[in-house]
Amino acid sequence: MKHTNDDLKTMQGWTFERKIQVTQLRIMEWYERHGGAVAVSFSGGKDSTVLLDLARRCYPDIEAVYVDTGLEFPEVRSFALSQENVTVLKPDMNFREVIVTYGWCYPSKEVATTLYYARCGSVWADLRLRGLNRDETPSEYRRSHYSKWAFLKDSPFKISAKCCDVMKLTPLSRNQKQSGKMPIIGTLADESHRRKQAWFKTGCNGFDAKRPLSKPLSFWTEQDILRYLKEFNIPYAAVYGDIVEDEKGKLRTTGETRTGCVFCPIGAHRDKVNRFQRLSVTPPKLYDYCINTLGLGEFLDYVGVKY
Repeated sequence: MKHTNDDLKTMQGWTFERKIQVTQLRIMEWYERHGGAVAVSFSGGKDSTVLLDLARRCYPDIEAVYVDTGLEFPEVRSFALSQENVTVLKPDMNFREVIVTYGWCYPSKEVATTLYYARCGSVWADLRLRGLNRDETPSEYRRSHYSKWAFLKDSPFKISAKCCDVMKLTPLSRNQKQSGKMPIIGTLADESHRRKQAWFKTGCNGFDAKRPLSKPLSFWTEQDILRYLKEFNIPYAAVYGDIVEDEKGKLRTTGETRTGCVFCPIGAHRDKVNRFQRLSVTPPKLYDYCINTLGLGEFLDYVGVKY
């Protein structure tokens, strides 16, 4: 069953209580369809923390799977490893090897992938960078999302989205094949164009997708995640700080808003104070390693991002 943007907006407007009920229903559907052979992909971030709590309210013994990439904030890593029944995986390459081999992921996974294939001579990727559809008709979306990054095609830096594949998806896929457990992930559809399009195609439970996934939080918003953590007093990684209400009545964290990979430059150009500027204060050792040892400073200089 395919969904539309109107469907997503309708579901995002549901009551908080209904969202919890529907999410747990989707988890139970996935669990029952696969005879309990399922596992929660757990990053230690706030979204997957909410997902794991919801899943374990239904099935207390459900397994969590964590990929120890070495790229997480120390607080996120220690929180993830402190949870019960967590299987820890390791990637085959370290991040430095990935950067040397494949380059940085910037400014988004979609654009980085396009740049990578454009450099390989791909016609479809080149059309994207030129703001054209496959039939070479103008595309406003492609012009606004891809064309302004066309200059990076000729940059002296390698650019791709391969890091996520190597560091996370490959060990997760290998573990899935070995264990036979079908993954439940904590992504929100609004987080990126790619995730929204994936939800449009499969909904929360992609039983028949090429890569079957359960994404039962897809229709949640950032505010829902923060409300759940706060109202149910759920422990979460300390790097987020406290959850407080601003003058407009919206919840926010006093620390990091998003965690993910510490060294990832995705979205850094949009932030007034980006993660690298914050990283220079705490923890400074990670900052020095990232900016100087890994050479991210030279790349950020090239794209005009402060650090």
